Amino acid sequence: MGFIKKLVIVICLLFFFRCDSDITQNKKLSDIESLQLKASFVDLKNKKVDLTSFKGKKVIINHWATWCSPCIKEMPGMIKAQQVLKDYNYTFLLVSDENISKISKFKNDKKYDFNFLKSVGSNETFGIYSLPTSYIFNEKGIKIETIVGTVVWDSEKMINKLKAF
Repeated sequence: MGFIKKLVIVICLLFFFRCDSDITQNKKLSDIESLQLKASFVDLKNKKVDLTSFKGKKVIINHWATWCSPCIKEMPGMIKAQQVLKDYNYTFLLVSDENISKISKFKNDKKYDFNFLKSVGSNETFGIYSLPTSYIFNEKGIKIETIVGTVVWDSEKMINKLKAF
């Protein structure tokens, strides 16, 4: 093999390994990007939802179920908090592992204005064993808090806490 061919092969190998190391070393995934890789979500029209599209916003993901009384009890306060926090760049996503028709019926019956999503996997696959469970992500997609159990979302304390994030 000629010198030029060897040189071209060496340069190509160096380029390939250098690009590969750049990808693995410089691309640290945010928590919300990692969640997106592990999980699938669809809206109530069964269209896939990309959680990374919310990057740049503060996101509250609330895992709930239609049969969960504590989940339903905290929703009116969550509606009020969502209204108060709209100028603070928050998006509320309510995620259930129930079927779309059940979630849609709940939404229509209760008239709640949330972004309801269906997780394609069960709550247990996400490590959720208690409902409601909420995750709060900052604008960079980093999880800044996990809340297991009910929250008075529209309390002055909680609103001030969320405004401070």
